[in-house]
This record gives sequence, C-alpha cells and structure tokens, in this order.
Amino acid sequence: MTSSNPRITAIRTHLMQAGPLGVSGWGDVKTSITTGTRNWLFVTVETDAGITGLGEGSGWPRVVETAVADLAHLLIGQDAFDIERISQRLTVAMMGHGMNGVVGQGAIAAIDTALWDIKGQALGVPIWQLLGGRMRDRIRCYTHASTPEQAKDAVARGYTAIKTGGVANPVAKAQAIRAAISNEVDLMIDLHGPPWLNLPDAIEICRELGKLRPLFVEEPLAPENMEGYRALRRAVDVPLAAGERHGGLHGVAPLLFENLVDVIQPDSGRAGGLTGLRKLAGMAEARFATVAPHSGSLGPVAEYAAIHLLAAIPNALILERMDPDWPGRAQVTNGVVPEMQDGHVLLPTAPGLGVTLNEAFVTANPSIRNCGLPSGGWPKGTEPATLYNQPRTPRMAILPEDRR
Repeated sequence: MTSSNPRITAIRTHLMQAGPLGVSGWGDVKTSITTGTRNWLFVTVETDAGITGLGEGSGWPRVVETAVADLAHLLIGQDAFDIERISQRLTVAMMGHGMNGVVGQGAIAAIDTALWDIKGQALGVPIWQLLGGRMRDRIRCYTHASTPEQAKDAVARGYTAIKTGGVANPVAKAQAIRAAISNEVDLMIDLHGPPWLNLPDAIEICRELGKLRPLFVEEPLAPENMEGYRALRRAVDVPLAAGERHGGLHGVAPLLFENLVDVIQPDSGRAGGLTGLRKLAGMAEARFATVAPHSGSLGPVAEYAAIHLLAAIPNALILERMDPDWPGRAQVTNGVVPEMQDGHVLLPTAPGLGVTLNEAFVTANPSIRNCGLPSGGWPKGTEPATLYNQPRTPRMAILPEDRR
C-alpha cells in the first residue's frame, strides 16, 4: 500500500559546544562536571514534503553524532509518520553491537523526536495533542540553588520548588536552604548517583534529609547498584528519584518493576525520544510513580520534548529547568523559549515541537570536548585517585556538626 505521508530524504547532525551553567545545585559552577564539557547534538530530518523535523540526542553527544550518521541510511525513503516502526527498525539494526545503552538510545531519541515534530507540523497540531491531548494548561518547574541566597532569588522569580545537591556536606547545605525558604516551597536534594557514597552512607544521609520533608532525594546511589537500591528502599521512607543516567525503556524499567523509586527521571535526549518517554510514563503510572524528566545537561530542543510529554501524561510531577543558564541557549532556537508564569511553563501551541534551529549560531559554537571530571566530591586526599566507589571518610563528616 502506498502512502502520501511525508517520506524521509535526508538526516543532518548539528553538534555544538554550549556555554557554562548559570547556577548549579552542585556548587560553584566553575567546578561542575558540565563546565566546558556541555555539548548539544541536534538532528534535523528532512522530507519530500518540505517539512523538516528537529530533535536532540544526549548520552555523550559527540559519540551519538557518529551513531546517527551510521543509522541514517536506514531512514532514507521511510514514511516519516511510522514513528514506532522506525524506532523498532533502528533498535534491531543496532542489536548486533550489544545492548545499545545511552549512545544508541540517544541516537534514537534525536531521530524519534524529529519524527514527532514532522507529524505535528504536517497535521497542524502541537506534539502534546498527538500524545493524547492536554492534561494541564501549565507545568510546574523547579530550578537549582547551591546557596540560601540563590534559593531566595529563585523563589522571588516565582519558583515554588528548588533543587540543591552535591556530595560535599549535602545535609548541611539542604538544611541551610530549607531554613531560608518558606515551607510552601518544595525542596529536592540531588546526591548525583555518586561513586562517593556506599549503602551505609546513603542510608544515613537519606534519613537525615527525610526530616526536611523533601519532594524527593535524587540518585542516592550509583545507578549500577541495584542491590543497594533494594536495601535503601527498605531502610528509609523518604521519596526516592532516579533514572537520568539510564538509556531507554529497559534501563529505567527495573527501578519501576521493583518499586524502588517514587519518581523516574528519564532524560528526554537519551530515553528513546518521545516514543520511549511515553512508554516509561505509562509504566510509571501502573506503578504509582510520577515523572520528572532530567534536563540538567540538555539543550532547548530536548527541553521542549519534555514539556510536550508532561503536558499530556497524567503522572507528570515537575520539570527541571536550568534558570539562569548560558545566554546563548535562547539563540539556539531563534529566540523562542518556554513561556514562564508563576514558576510554571505554559504549554506551547505551535504545530510540532514548536521550535526551529539557528544553524548559523550552532556552527559558530563548534564542539571542543565532551568529557570531564567533577571536582570537590571525593573524601579529603583521595580526589587524584578518581575512584568510582569508596566510602565517605571520615564517617562523622557526612552529618551536620550538631549531629557529630
């Protein structure tokens, strides 16, 4: 059967070096692992109907760019409306190389999002309409703060939720920020899925953080430590969140199958695109979990994908925003940015994703590097070893001074 739907004629990649974060819950942005290493990979999918779709892939963008180029020949001539079939096609094409992880799912995410963008444009509706329609008129957001002053500034700008984090004195930092903001403002603490915490440390810290009644504690253990998550779940009653470092449906699914988290945080650039995100959201709903997509290292296109998802699913919790961020972020999408109101993002109404790519600006900011090491998280004297797993020492230092 022939189809009059748009057919794919070309795939193009656009890789750029993004500027540093404006504020990071980790601490001083100069020591953040993302400083000087943030790369954004955008993918444009062209069709014979003159419609171009836009997507973004993360999960090591410089490597994902190569993956997209390797997959491109499988897409030429395909019906751009057959989004699920194309997702399956790309997955099967990669399976001979092993489990495709964040690189493979990052490539699929960029292509998949661009296909949803094409379909929305062709039908004249925003993507959230294709995902089931409007569940809400606006989406609650949170931003980051590393100091009480930054937290108070964010609240003054309308945010009703703040996330802080890091692994150097996270309890004391969270306590200081909690004391500086109203109890009406939600607090989240990101422990960054660290190699710096083992299970006993994570239990002690989560129990202390639980007294602050956080919206969630994020990634208290490294993502590979599934047995640790099982034991942590039994030991604490604080809401737990995780999932950003996993690739695709099968990466995040075990956290839900075993009810190990209350909130999943799939990365909209490495979770298989909107197709993968929608499946994860349905799985989370069946497990009474909510969805708060990761966005910390992502560019504006992946952020828009997350907005469309959260607009349409019933179990949307909150959207991560880097605000303030690098001023060049807005230039990437030709000045189109999410419209904010009282700490919420309003739903985009333009057909498709709702943004276009400023290719000249992207080209003017070429990729330099995409890997780096965090600073300041290891116990004293051990940072040069860059160990992936070690206990906190001295043990007393993981608690505030008044508990030592």
